[in-house]
Amino acid sequence: MWNTSTTRTGPVVLLVEDDDDLREMTTQMLEMRGFTALVANDAVTAITTCRVYDGAIDVLLTDLGLPGVSGGELARSAAAIRPAMEIIYISGIPQDIAIKKGLIKAGSPFISKPFTTDVLAGTLRSVLARHSNAPAP
Repeated sequence: MWNTSTTRTGPVVLLVEDDDDLREMTTQMLEMRGFTALVANDAVTAITTCRVYDGAIDVLLTDLGLPGVSGGELARSAAAIRPAMEIIYISGIPQDIAIKKGLIKAGSPFISKPFTTDVLAGTLRSVLARHSNAPAP
């Protein structure tokens, strides 16, 4: 499911979060900071979006704790479809534990829950700055 805005206003972020309230709040945070948000509540919807969305998707922002599949597994599948897309993980699990469990690789962009709009936007800007095709807002 995509947001209702059809005009691309900034870098496109595919947000994958199964918690309805957190997904809505994060979508609002993204749009307030000039990002265009595509939203999915599960891995199947996210992969479908990767396949059918016509424009570029600059960043996959995925929760690590999705039902049925980890965010890491989703990221690998999504990257096979859109290899230029950057990936940022969000989780309530501490980053060092996620690395030890093999959910993410050391050095992967990571945002701990709960997070502020500034942390979210700052991490996105940092990742996009390394990926020169998408100017960060």
